[in-house]
Amino acid sequence: MRYLNSLSRFAKMKKLLVAVTAITAFSTAATALAAPATETLSIAATAVPHAEILEFIKPALAADGVTLQIKVFTDYVQPNVQVAEKNLDANFFQHQPYLDEFNKAKGTDLVSVAGVHVEPFGAYSSTLKSLAELPEGANVVIPNDATNGGRALLLLQKAGVITLKDGSGILATPRDIVSNPKSITIRELEAATLPRVLNQVDLALINTNYALEAGLKPTKDALIIEGSDSPYVNILVARADNKDSPAMQKLAKALNSPEVKAFILEKYQGAVVPAF
Repeated sequence: MRYLNSLSRFAKMKKLLVAVTAITAFSTAATALAAPATETLSIAATAVPHAEILEFIKPALAADGVTLQIKVFTDYVQPNVQVAEKNLDANFFQHQPYLDEFNKAKGTDLVSVAGVHVEPFGAYSSTLKSLAELPEGANVVIPNDATNGGRALLLLQKAGVITLKDGSGILATPRDIVSNPKSITIRELEAATLPRVLNQVDLALINTNYALEAGLKPTKDALIIEGSDSPYVNILVARADNKDSPAMQKLAKALNSPEVKAFILEKYQGAVVPAF
């Protein structure tokens, strides 16, 4: 009798164990189905403000199933090269005119996915308090890449420092200067180096991302600056083969969210302006 009772208890325990195992397996499967599939996106960015904006949206993207890997670069060439060679998925540092010129020069086919913000371009000096103080024969430095160099010259023209030949646009170079009343000398240097030579020149025209990184406050420190209507919107860039992927579209949506707009307005106080 005791033997039969033991068998009965063993049978009941076995059934209970099977039931618990089944419930656990079902629960695990349900959890797996409920959790969003995780995909990783690697993106190149310059440190300020691009990487800062990406860090801000990183938690929200993670909750939406996208793990963002941010690679910080200090130049304007390698971010495009790395995406074109499929070492990285996307980049966030440039405006459309720069991208167009890069594609033309390098034979690449990178594309814009979303416009995010504008960084009004400015001119800075460590010695002058206004552009009216710019001396005869002043030393002026501008970026050496085609579109940002042209952008700098257009800003100098708008301020009345130089005059460019008719029809000069974003690809203007110092050779297009037709009037230079103060006989200023213009040198072209790599954009990232301009803040470091600011104390060696009279005037430096600096991209806002590098100005911010150097601790300059564009709305306060720039002697002249583009208006908030600047057409040079900074864009999220990818390849034609991945621009429409679900993960990339989630990234684009996050960069154009009301939360990012509020973050930009609060953090940069007009030095960076939302473009959406």
